[in-house]
Amino acid sequence: MRNYLTYVLLLLSVFVSNHLIAQQIYSNNIYPLTGFGLPLAIEPPALAGSFGELRANHFHSGIDFRTNQRIGYPVYAPADGFISRLRVQNSGFGLALYISHPNGYTTVYGHLARFNPKISQIVKDIQYKKTSYEIDEFPAGDLIPVRKGEVIAYSGNTGSSGGPHLHFEIRDSKTEATINPQLLGMSIADDIPPVIHAMYVYRLNGKPFNEFTPKQYFQVIGSMGSYKLNQVSTINLSGEVGFGIVVNDRHNGASGNNGVYAIELAVDGNTVYTSALERFSFDHSKAINTHIDYPTYMRTKQYIQKSFVDPGNPLQIYFNLVNNGRVTFNDGKTHTVKYTISDARGNKSLLAFNVFANPKAIINTPELPAGINFAYHKINEFSTEEVKVILPKGTLYNDLNFLYQKTAKPLQNAYSEIHHIHNSLTPLHTGFELWIKADSSIVKQSNKALIVNTNRSSQGGYFENGWVKAKPRNFGSFFVTIDTVPPNIIPLNIANGKNMAGISKMSFKISDALSGIKSFNGYINGKWILMEFDTKTANLWHVFDERTATGKHTFELLVVDMKDNVKRYAIEFYR
Repeated sequence: MRNYLTYVLLLLSVFVSNHLIAQQIYSNNIYPLTGFGLPLAIEPPALAGSFGELRANHFHSGIDFRTNQRIGYPVYAPADGFISRLRVQNSGFGLALYISHPNGYTTVYGHLARFNPKISQIVKDIQYKKTSYEIDEFPAGDLIPVRKGEVIAYSGNTGSSGGPHLHFEIRDSKTEATINPQLLGMSIADDIPPVIHAMYVYRLNGKPFNEFTPKQYFQVIGSMGSYKLNQVSTINLSGEVGFGIVVNDRHNGASGNNGVYAIELAVDGNTVYTSALERFSFDHSKAINTHIDYPTYMRTKQYIQKSFVDPGNPLQIYFNLVNNGRVTFNDGKTHTVKYTISDARGNKSLLAFNVFANPKAIINTPELPAGINFAYHKINEFSTEEVKVILPKGTLYNDLNFLYQKTAKPLQNAYSEIHHIHNSLTPLHTGFELWIKADSSIVKQSNKALIVNTNRSSQGGYFENGWVKAKPRNFGSFFVTIDTVPPNIIPLNIANGKNMAGISKMSFKISDALSGIKSFNGYINGKWILMEFDTKTANLWHVFDERTATGKHTFELLVVDMKDNVKRYAIEFYR
C-alpha cells in the first residue's frame, strides 16, 4: 500500500510539474488546475496583453489573445457550464459573454464580433423587449447550457478594443475577483525572463510621496535575467528612501511588451516589499495610479512601479512589507539591495547593487506652497462663496497639501470663473463632489447647465439652488457652461426616397460636441428597431430583417444628448 501511495504521489508531482507554472504564490490562496481548455484554436497561442498589465487608470483584468489582426475566429467554451451573463455595451467590452462553471470559476469573453446563432437570437429578443441596444442580463442557469469545446461566439474588435483580439478572464464566481489565468493552468509558452529598463530612488524623507518628492534615475544594463546599474555599483544614500523600477515582459513567439507578475525588493537579504498580480478586485483597479509614480506618468506616460506603498492604497497585491517598503539608511554602512522580477511562468530577472549609508548624501524635499492639509483617511471639504469641494473618505492615497485658485471666466459660453482645484498630478481613487456657483444669467437655461474642464471636456452636472453640481474623477480646472446644441446625424448610405433593396443595412455616423450621447432610437413605420453602435468609429447602423418587408417605409432616428437636446432624422425609403 505504501509503495502504491508513493507511486501515485510521484505521478501527481510529475503531472503538476508539467502542467502548473513554476511560480511562487505569495498569498494564502490556492489555485488548482481547472481543466480549462483554450478559448481559441490558434496555435501557438500568443498574448497581446497580460494579466495585471499597467493600463491608463486600471490594471488589465485578463489576458488578450492575439487573433492575427483579424476578427471572426470561433471562440470555444473552455469547460462545461452555463451562460450566466449577456452584456452588450457601446464601449467597454462591447459584446461580451460570461460562463459560470461548476468548479467555482466564471470565464469572461470580451470584444466579440458576434455570438453564436442561438445566443444571438436570445440577445436580440432581449434588446427588442427592452427597446435598448445596450443590455446587461443574467440568464437562469438552465437557459443557455454550454459544453466544453462548443462554439459560443466569434472574436472581434467591439467596445473599447484597440484592435482585433479576444479578451479572456477567469473570475472567482463568489467574489467577482479576477484571477491571473496562468495561475490556473492556462499556459502560454514562455522562457524569456522580464526586461529591466531603469531604476529610480525616491528621497522620501519621512514625507508623503507627491510630485515634489526628489528622485534619481539610474540606467540599467544587462539581458536574459541578469542586470546591473550602468557605470555604478554602489549608490550613496541618506535617510528614508523608496525605490522604483521600470520593467516589462515578453513571451515566446508573437509577443508585445507585456506586464510582469511579481516584483520583490530585498535589503541585506531581507524582503521589504513584494507585489504579485495574482488577483484583484475591480473596485481597487484605479489604485494603479498610486502603485505607479503618477506624476511622472502624467508628464511622460512612463510607468515607474513604486516599491513602496502609500498609506491609502487599497490594493491587496502586496506581501512581506516592512515599513511599507520605505527603507532608512543612516548607519554609515554598506548594504546590498536586490530586485527579483518574475513573469507568470516563473522566469526571473535580477538586479543587484550596493547602497552606502552616507550622511552627506542628503537631498531635501522642497518646501511646499502654502495650502490646506487634507488627511487621506478622512472626509475633506473646502468651500468659498463660489465653490465647494468634498472629498469622501477613501478618495486620497496620501495626505495632501490642497491648493485652490480662481481665475477669470473664459470669453465664450461661460457662466462662472475658472476654479483650479489642486492639480492633475495627484491621483484620486473615487473622484469628488464639485459645486460651482453659476452666474444668475443661467437661470433661464439651467436645465442645460454642466461643468467642463478647461479642455471643454464634460464632467456632467445639474443645476440646483444656484449651484451646478458634478462629480469629476480627477482634479483640474473647471467652469460652468451650457449645452443647447443637439447631436449630429450623418446618413452614410440612405436618403429620402432611396430604394434599399439588396442593401443589408442602413448606416449613419452620430456625434455630440459637448455633453455626450445619452440615447439613440430608430423606428420603421413607427415601431422600434435595433440600432447597433460602435463608439470608436461613431458608426450607427440597423441590419434589415424580416420585420422590414418589401415596399414603402417610413424611418425616424432620434439621437439625444446628456442635456436632452434632440436631433431628429426622418425619411421615407423602399425595400
